[in-house]
Amino acid sequence: MENGLKMKTGSTKISDMNRIWPQVENYLSVPHSRSQYNKMVKLLDELIDEIGNDEKHPLTALMETIGTLIESYEEHHIPKPEKDTVSILKSLMAEHHLKQKDLKEIGSQGVVSEVLNGKRKLNLRQITALAQRFHISPDVLI
Repeated sequence: MENGLKMKTGSTKISDMNRIWPQVENYLSVPHSRSQYNKMVKLLDELIDEIGNDEKHPLTALMETIGTLIESYEEHHIPKPEKDTVSILKSLMAEHHLKQKDLKEIGSQGVVSEVLNGKRKLNLRQITALAQRFHISPDVLI
């Protein structure tokens, strides 16, 4: 006995996991479809809203784990274009059937036009908003 607690054997730990796993399986499994991935991204967004910058929050480890599972899916299923920001943004617009007027995250149509014509770069606020809208890492647009 250690500190008055009985240490569990390996088979007891497995038994505990078998009992608990069905309750957490949908949250902690590697996503294998776009639908599972989207659900996991939504859950991560909710955790980020809940936790904020509180590194001591009890769900911080869960948030990090889900982020790692999402990253794994993205590495294997979502191609990272080797293009400039304007080309990436145009590809995202085409993929989502959007026009300039639909990108209110960037600003007025004039600002959107300047960005799409390479006359203006996206700022951090715009990149963050677009990343949330398209469920991509902000790094894609930097």
